[in-house]
Amino acid sequence: MLGSAVTERHRLLILVVAYEAADTLVSVIDRIPGEVFESHDCEVLVLDDASTDRTAAIGRAFAEQRPDLPITVLRNTVNQGYGGNQKAGYAYAIDRDFDFVAMVHGDGQYAPERLPDLLEPLVAGQADAVFGSRMIHPRDALRGGMPLYKWVGNRILTTYQNAILGTSFAEFHSGYRIYTVDALRKVRFRSNTNDFHFDTEIILQFLIAGLRIVERPIPTYYGDEISRVNGLKYAANVARVTLRARLHQLGFVQRRRFDPTIEDHSHYRLKLGYASSHQWAIDAVPDGASVLDIGAGPGGVARQLVRKGCTVATVDQYEPIGDTDDVKVYVQDLDEPIRFEVTDFDHILMLDVIEHLKDPELFMDRLRAEFDYRPRKLILTTPNVAFAVQRLTLAFGQFNYGRSGILDRTHTRLFTFRTLRHLLEDAGFTIDRMRGIPPPIPLVTGDNAVGRGLMAMAAVATRVAKTLFSYQIYVEATSRPDVDFVLLDAMDQD
Repeated sequence: MLGSAVTERHRLLILVVAYEAADTLVSVIDRIPGEVFESHDCEVLVLDDASTDRTAAIGRAFAEQRPDLPITVLRNTVNQGYGGNQKAGYAYAIDRDFDFVAMVHGDGQYAPERLPDLLEPLVAGQADAVFGSRMIHPRDALRGGMPLYKWVGNRILTTYQNAILGTSFAEFHSGYRIYTVDALRKVRFRSNTNDFHFDTEIILQFLIAGLRIVERPIPTYYGDEISRVNGLKYAANVARVTLRARLHQLGFVQRRRFDPTIEDHSHYRLKLGYASSHQWAIDAVPDGASVLDIGAGPGGVARQLVRKGCTVATVDQYEPIGDTDDVKVYVQDLDEPIRFEVTDFDHILMLDVIEHLKDPELFMDRLRAEFDYRPRKLILTTPNVAFAVQRLTLAFGQFNYGRSGILDRTHTRLFTFRTLRHLLEDAGFTIDRMRGIPPPIPLVTGDNAVGRGLMAMAAVATRVAKTLFSYQIYVEATSRPDVDFVLLDAMDQD
C-alpha cells in the first residue's frame, strides 16, 4: 500500500509592524487569507512601536475576540523607528525558530491578500527572500494612487542602485517582504539603521552574502495613511549607503554590518588569466616540479599545479575544499612548530599567508632550519600596505579592517617592499626577483574590454612606481642552509 505524500508545514511568523494604526490594524489582520493559516503553522505578531493612540489595546482586544487566531501583541515602551521595530520582530522569529517571517504593514498599504503568492518561492526553496514589487508593471503603481513625485523618485533611486550594484530589480523600495529565518541569521541586520532606509541596508546585506531575492508583483494602494518618511532625507540615505556597500565590496572602505555573520573562504577566489599572485606563481613553477604549498587555503592553486604534472603537498590549518586525491595534505596551524616535510620539495609557495602569521620572523627561521645545501625556490606574495588607495583612505582617517583586501581582519602583519625584503634576507634567502602585482580588477569588472584596459593601465603604473601602485608584492627567492645545518654537516664529514 502506497503511503500518501505528506506536505511539510513551515512555521510562519506574520510580523505586523504598527505605529498609530488603531484605525486599520484589525482590518489588516482580518484580510490575511485563511489558506495561509491552513498551509502553515502561523503566529501573528503585532509590534506596536510606542504608538500614542490605542493600537496595542485594540490589537489585544481583537486577539481575545479571535481565539482561533494565534495573535501576540507587543508594545515597545520607547519608539524604535521603522527599522528598529523590524529588528525586534526578526529577533523574535530567530529566537523562536520560525522558518519564514512575513512583514505586513499595520496601515494596510500592502495587501495581505498577496501573502500566498509571495510565499510560493520560499516554500519551493527557490529564494531566501521575496519582495512584493509595485514597479514590475510601473504604470500600475500610478493607477494605484502612488503620487507622481514618489513614482519618479522610486524609479530614479532604483535605477541608481541597479547601476551601482549590477542588479536588475524592478524596485528597491517596497516594504512588503518575506524572509527565511535562516537567511536572517546570516546577515547583521541588528547593526542596521533604525530609520526608514533599514529596508535598503538589509537588501545590500543579502546581496553581499549571495542570498537569493525574488520579486513578485503586488497591487499599489495609497489611502489616507500619513506618510512619515522625509523623502529627501530618505533618498540621500539610500544613495549614500548603496555606494558605501559597493565600496565595501571592492575593499575601499569597510563596514562590518555588510559582512555575513558566517565567515567562510568563498571570497578567496582563484585569480587566473591575468596578472595576479596565483597566475604568476603557477607560471613560475616548471612542469613536473615538486611543490609544497604552505597556507594553501581552499587548494585551488594546488589543483592547477597537479594539472601541470607536479607532485604537490599542501599545508593549512583547514582541510582543502574538493578533490585532494592527487595531493598530500598536512593540516597544521602555521604558528606552531613545523610538523610537515620540507626537504622533499624543490618549490615552496607561500601565497598570501605570511601576513596571517603571528610571528613571521619565527616561522621563516623555522622554515630555514629545514633546508640543506640543495637550493629551494620560494615563491611568496603578500599585500602591499603602501598601496596608493590604502594611503588615500588613511589620509581621510580610514583604517578599517574587514572581511577581505589588504586590511583583511585576519591579517596580523603587513609589509612594504622594503620591510619584506629585510625579512627574507634576515631569514637567509637570496632574493632573485621582486615585482608589484596590480589590483585584481577582473574580479570586479569581469573578463571584458573595460577590465582588460584597466589592467593594462594598472600594469604600467606598477612598473613606473611599484611601491605606490602595487596591490601585492611578488617575490621569488632561493634558500640557503641554516648555520646549524652547515656546522652539523661539517662535523659529520670529520
